[in-house]
Amino acid sequence: MIDPAQVHQAGAPWRRQARRWLPPAASLVVVGVVFLVVLPSIADYGEVWQQVQAMTAAEVAVLVLADIINLATYGPTWMAALPGMTYRQGTELSMTGTAVANVAPFGGGASLGTNWAMLREWRFDRRSATLAMVLTGVWNQFANFAYPVVGLGLLSLQGGRSATLETMARIGGVGLALAFVGFFLVLRSEDLARRIGTLCGRVLGTFQTLRRREPGGDLGAAFVRFRQESLLLLEARWWWLTLATLAGTLSVFLVLFVSLRAVGVDGAQVTLTEAFAAWSITRLLTAFPITPGGLGIIELGLTGALVGFGGQQSKVVAAVLIYRVATYVPPIVLGAIAAFTWRHHHQVDPDDPDDPDDPDEDLGEGG
Repeated sequence: MIDPAQVHQAGAPWRRQARRWLPPAASLVVVGVVFLVVLPSIADYGEVWQQVQAMTAAEVAVLVLADIINLATYGPTWMAALPGMTYRQGTELSMTGTAVANVAPFGGGASLGTNWAMLREWRFDRRSATLAMVLTGVWNQFANFAYPVVGLGLLSLQGGRSATLETMARIGGVGLALAFVGFFLVLRSEDLARRIGTLCGRVLGTFQTLRRREPGGDLGAAFVRFRQESLLLLEARWWWLTLATLAGTLSVFLVLFVSLRAVGVDGAQVTLTEAFAAWSITRLLTAFPITPGGLGIIELGLTGALVGFGGQQSKVVAAVLIYRVATYVPPIVLGAIAAFTWRHHHQVDPDDPDDPDDPDEDLGEGG
């Protein structure tokens, strides 16, 4: 008689291998289809390269300046969310996390793990580090959900329409409302925070049970602490966190807009509002990471929206590829450099009683 437990145990290595290799394989398929099949069907790569070569030195210089401005906005969001963090640390933290997210399938989790290790090495206490990671993530998602709604509003004022944008705006509006209401309820009262935390703990425990993992503890008390610490931080810094988030995201749009104009996609083809509307669609797409850094997905979404607004196909593809190279590659390169150098910018003395590896120490603000 066959023992079901033995069958399950025998199949476990194959399931582990499938979970390990299926995400990168799926990502590779998506990227390959977009770059080798879909984009070439929209515009011949030879014509696209001609558009790139036609850029003047002045246009290249403006594009480089826009990219530098974008890279310069990586640090302030972390500085706003974590008192004591320097601009250099915030930039290194963001660059390294972005680099990991851009090269690893579903790299958000790995990015968070990398950022956590860096924060602990820099001797930021656990609660402050956790709060900063949550708030920067929440504020970024607020922006991602809000941009399609804003884009649709601006486009409507111009008399334009986009069925895709309307759909994304509805999704973004629902997502923004749910996120805002949930966040507001947690902050409103200690009792609500405890109840929501307990509910989240039960839902998480159900998923862990289905995955044959030990359920975690009650999150009610953790949500209460989060509420108390969030109120203190946001009371003093919500405006800074908001402005830093807007600067960090809108500077990305600046690179796209400059790329469009640099290859000759002028206002007669795609207006500033239409460019923003197209970009806002991709911001919402990044909230659901399918490929590393949205590779392939963002290119496809942007190209389709911009061509739909009237952009000349080869110029649009050229602009989108320039934009993606400018916003995708530098963070990987700089993040890789930061990954090898960040430890030297704040070494931890192994004999220091405030060593972050000591689980019993509450380490203060750090930095």
